[in-house]
Amino acid sequence: QVQLVESGGGLVQAGGSLRLSCAASGLSASNYFMGWFRQAPGKEREFVSAIYWSGSFTDYADSVKGRFTISRENAKNTVYLQMNNLKPEDTAVYYCAARRPIGPTRNPKLYDYWGQGTQVTVSS
Repeated sequence: QVQLVESGGGLVQAGGSLRLSCAASGLSASNYFMGWFRQAPGKEREFVSAIYWSGSFTDYADSVKGRFTISRENAKNTVYLQMNNLKPEDTAVYYCAARRPIGPTRNPKLYDYWGQGTQVTVSS
């Protein structure tokens, strides 16, 4: 059974930093795309970043490029999202997701497994 558990969310002032973690279990240790998405109140879930579990491929939404960094630690089956220079518009629930190895995508509907989400609130 696949489980994704996010942690690291919280309240931070604009310009601050947070690091989100996503601990995965029940997945093969390789060949999964891992993604981060976010959803603000009244808005659709949007792509933030993705990484290929066993490779160097990474992808970022334009809105976070240069501020957020995705990484993974295979030994811990954990994916991270380092978020720097946070802005109030980054406020959302952040979700970790996993997609089987059939190609990268930013479409949340094409991810197979999801975590429960962690709240990130950035005050101005």
